[in-house]
Amino acid sequence: MIENAIFLEILTSNFSVTHWQWILIISSSLILFFLSPLTKNTDEFFKAVHKKNAPNTLVLTGSLIISWIFAKSITNAANLGLSFGIVGGIAYAGYYLSFAVAGIIIYQLRTKGNFKSIHHFLISKFGKNAMAIFSILIAFRLFNEVWSNTMVIGSYFGTQGTSGYYLAIIVFTLLTLSYALKGGLSSSIFTDVIQMVLFSVLLGIILATIFSADNFSTEQIVTSGTWSFELGLNLFFAAIIQSFSYPFHDPVLTDRGFISSPKVTRKSFLWASVLGAICIILFSIIGVYAETKGMQGQAAVEVGKALGVVILLVINFIMITSAASTLDSTFSSFSKLLAVDLNLGKSVSFGRITMIIVAVLGTIPVFLNAEILSATTISGTMVIGLTPVFIFWKVKVPKISFYLPVICGVFFGLLLVLKSFPESLIFTKGKYADLLWVNVWGILSCNILYFIPKWIKK
Repeated sequence: MIENAIFLEILTSNFSVTHWQWILIISSSLILFFLSPLTKNTDEFFKAVHKKNAPNTLVLTGSLIISWIFAKSITNAANLGLSFGIVGGIAYAGYYLSFAVAGIIIYQLRTKGNFKSIHHFLISKFGKNAMAIFSILIAFRLFNEVWSNTMVIGSYFGTQGTSGYYLAIIVFTLLTLSYALKGGLSSSIFTDVIQMVLFSVLLGIILATIFSADNFSTEQIVTSGTWSFELGLNLFFAAIIQSFSYPFHDPVLTDRGFISSPKVTRKSFLWASVLGAICIILFSIIGVYAETKGMQGQAAVEVGKALGVVILLVINFIMITSAASTLDSTFSSFSKLLAVDLNLGKSVSFGRITMIIVAVLGTIPVFLNAEILSATTISGTMVIGLTPVFIFWKVKVPKISFYLPVICGVFFGLLLVLKSFPESLIFTKGKYADLLWVNVWGILSCNILYFIPKWIKK
């Protein structure tokens, strides 16, 4: 106890919490920059291939998990734990079914269809125009990933709109961009391993501290939520529905589906589905703890403040780790999209230029007061039309069968954004009821539209 008191005194005597947060951001980014490999050719930069060796199961699984445990995801998980108890965390973890779906479908595309990428599949079956539309959808996704993660980092340096908030976002984006420029996808996957280890250790420290706190037990976690649509299940079932399309518009995920052998890929994706969901549920316990203590606001931030400077810095560091892993993956995926998938310029220099472009454009929404949860739920709804395209990829259909469900999905996404979906078609109550039923009716419509041209042709 004496040693801990001395440590806390040293920690807080010379620097404020904000100073230590700046030290964490700058030092961790510089370490990753110097450790990241300097790529010299396109295979290393766009495919993470070194000496003809692709990532193994352990490396690929870790990379998948940490690249999807976004800063916004664990922030949402904690906040949902605060709002709905453990049911909220489980509901959000439903999105991690996406890994299992993607792993199985990509395995089939590679082994039974002999496709080299998602774009290769789309061009072969539906033509170049379909591939172009698909590219616009995933570019929108990558664009969202930049601002929705950096905003979380900014929130630890000041309230939205303050100079500290904006400065932290800009500095963090530039520092992450620096090591992404150095190594592309090779840097992304290499740093993912480090970031996954850090995430696991830091999460363990946070949970150990929470469970050692007074009057908090596993019984409180288990009984913290109510299994009803109003209190979490609306979001859970919406997440399950979206999981059959959501992964395919995320190149951060699908790019990793084509760099290792098919068997290694399938195994990694299945493990990532289970372990990623567990990580999200465990992090939601922070929100459950916040609820038992009557806290309000951002769950992770409030718990950090309540448990002291050290835990606040640990939570801050875990946000930096998860945000950086997603951000560098976003930069590398965007460069691959333009340089390789769209064949606009297959050079390392071109790839680096595109990274800078998405970093700048993706930061603009930060100044427009966007909401981070909408980046997941709305984007996920707009692409539900991809469900039949990939789930029924072996079924022979006319090329128009791509366009009809995709346009339908965007239409339902707009209904959600504009809050124009008919209330008479919403059969549950509570938060996310509109999200659930927009997706239910949307997925039914998209699947029917996918097969109608085939039926008519007969």
